[in-house]
Amino acid sequence: MKPVDIGGQAVIEGVMMKNKNTYAVAVRKPDKEIIIDKREYTSFSEKVKLFKLPIFRGMLAFVESLIIGMKILTYSAEFFEVEDEKEKEPGKFDRFLTKVFGDKLDKVVVGFSVVLSIILAIGLFVLLPLGLSQLVKDKLPNESLINLVDGVIRVVIFLVYLKIISLMKDIQRVFQYHGAEHKSINCLEHEEELTVENIKKHSRYHKRCGTNFLLIVVLMSILVLMIIDVRTFWLRFAVRLLCLPLIAGLSYEIIKWLGRSESKLAAVIAKPGLWLQRLTTREPDGSQIEVAIASLKGVLVNDEEDHKERIG
Repeated sequence: MKPVDIGGQAVIEGVMMKNKNTYAVAVRKPDKEIIIDKREYTSFSEKVKLFKLPIFRGMLAFVESLIIGMKILTYSAEFFEVEDEKEKEPGKFDRFLTKVFGDKLDKVVVGFSVVLSIILAIGLFVLLPLGLSQLVKDKLPNESLINLVDGVIRVVIFLVYLKIISLMKDIQRVFQYHGAEHKSINCLEHEEELTVENIKKHSRYHKRCGTNFLLIVVLMSILVLMIIDVRTFWLRFAVRLLCLPLIAGLSYEIIKWLGRSESKLAAVIAKPGLWLQRLTTREPDGSQIEVAIASLKGVLVNDEEDHKERIG
């Protein structure tokens, strides 16, 4: 098995694959045609070398993945607007935004979406667990146990959240594309030709999955925050926000190591995340695998010669 440093993301009726500074989004349009959008992305680490260092690179990767994720989700959604909506004249608010921001409107929308996502995530996974843990703080002997309760609540909220969204029909299709993304990368790592038949044989689980990363972030936050002794609610909240970049950076390094290592320790650490992918992935059909292949080919065409041979 030959690990590759390629990551991906499922989108609406499609898959994004990223290889170094290139990413490609393949989407199956309503008319069944597969359209591919390939772009170059220059990481901020090319300008500030600090973000090439361990931990710091994970902090940056977390932010940049949010930005790219919002862009490609917006791109894929454009193909599935209701036909009537396309024919309607833009409303007053739409015209106002276009007048104010002009050609930069798409960037503004993506930026707003990223900020809103971060605010909602902080509310759900930081403020809510913190508030609930405050209800039992008088019954616990020390701050470490309060932080442990806070962390356990965060894990429960995370698991319940994944379970709820996994029941949504539209999300289930996205999770099928998520499975197609993993199976395609697994096939590539096993150095097999990227065909639907070959890819179907491979697992829909992968150690470097974003689900694994998020779970490690949640678990790592318990370990880091248990050693910080602050008493007031708002100080505890501030500490959690300030530690989030560090936790994300540490978690990124763990995910990178899991992707390279075949050790027993790595297998044990990866196991909970692989189990969790039972919720966030589904077995894809052949047409969904074709989309994943198209996306993967898009980021391999300029790669090593042996990769070119495997994609046919």
